[in-house]
Amino acid sequence: MTLKFPNHILLTTDAVGGVWSYSLELARALERWGVRVELAVLGPAPNEDQRASANQLHGVTLHVTGCALDWTADSPKALAQSSAQLAELAASCVVDLVQLHTPALASQSLFSVPLVAVMHSCVGTWWEAVRGGALPPELAWRANAVAAGLRAADAVVAPSQAFADLVRQVYGPMTQMRVVHNGRTGPEAHSSGRPSSSRNGVLAIGRLWDEGKNISFLDRVAGRLRHVPFLAAGALCAPGGGSAVLNTIKHLGILNDAGIAKAMDAARIFASSALYEPFGLTALEAAQAKLPLILSDIPTFRELWGDAAVFLPPRDEDAWATTLTELHARPEECRRLGEKAHAKASHYTTDGCARAMRDLHAVLLSGGTLTAPAGSSSQRRPPSAGRQVLRDNRSGSRAAAHPSDRPRD
Repeated sequence: MTLKFPNHILLTTDAVGGVWSYSLELARALERWGVRVELAVLGPAPNEDQRASANQLHGVTLHVTGCALDWTADSPKALAQSSAQLAELAASCVVDLVQLHTPALASQSLFSVPLVAVMHSCVGTWWEAVRGGALPPELAWRANAVAAGLRAADAVVAPSQAFADLVRQVYGPMTQMRVVHNGRTGPEAHSSGRPSSSRNGVLAIGRLWDEGKNISFLDRVAGRLRHVPFLAAGALCAPGGGSAVLNTIKHLGILNDAGIAKAMDAARIFASSALYEPFGLTALEAAQAKLPLILSDIPTFRELWGDAAVFLPPRDEDAWATTLTELHARPEECRRLGEKAHAKASHYTTDGCARAMRDLHAVLLSGGTLTAPAGSSSQRRPPSAGRQVLRDNRSGSRAAAHPSDRPRD
């Protein structure tokens, strides 16, 4: 089969977290191959730095749609309106293909071109990993929208095998799912290359308001460290309400790429005690900055980092306090672990991710179909199937603090 590569695509994103970084770097890579990208932002508008970064790309047209995301929409009707507006945008721009950053956006509208849905995260898998049990009604309809979108998509992409397994656990088997590891351009341009002995402190980065990031746990751990500074960067307040409180960790605020690179260059250790992580771009960035990785022992981190990280139970304060204290006192060991992480990070590049996505686009545009990979089920989830986690639960199960508790990698 002769592959037909795309010339013009619609790529959706949001400006809240790692999805923005993924989308912009993918758009930048596609631009180099002559692909025009209509970059549609849903949810909160991008800030000035984000707009400037997007506007630097000549092959990218930025559309700030104002449409609701599945985790900010207040009703199925609002989500359906977002989906319909995206379908109209795709038709008006006459794109070859649509890549959505969440399958939920495919649940209400029919697109006339091949449709790729990337599972960066979702309420169903977040709830399974962080809370467990049946979803409350205000989240169940959002998970049902994801389930419908998964059935509608021509291809579904997960950023790790561990997350793909979790998606199948929650939503059922599907033949059209593929794993494409995320990539990230390293922070070397901002790095001074300072030795580990002159670096100081433990650094955490992410959406600090997201319960799945488990920052309250690290804040308690920080209170048990002696003579070891603990710093964190990222938003404390969720876009739609809710917030995290740091009693011990020093908050650096919300940093741009250069600020994050500078913070990583100054720190001695990177820590993430996440309970839920489909991929973990900040861990990749830290590894690229040659920081040793102290990570929660969850399947995603095990898959991606293997023997290049130290894994600890995400709820064991004693283990974290002891490990961070002892490792911080050994700068040479930090250097050795940082070098191992840096070597492993070379497997996860923007170019590799972009090439895999472009090849997948080409298969769909060329009329190819996706078959079940070895070891996976060949049966697609029927529309009527569903686990209890996707059903409305009227029994008073504890709900998320706000719909925007939906995480972003």
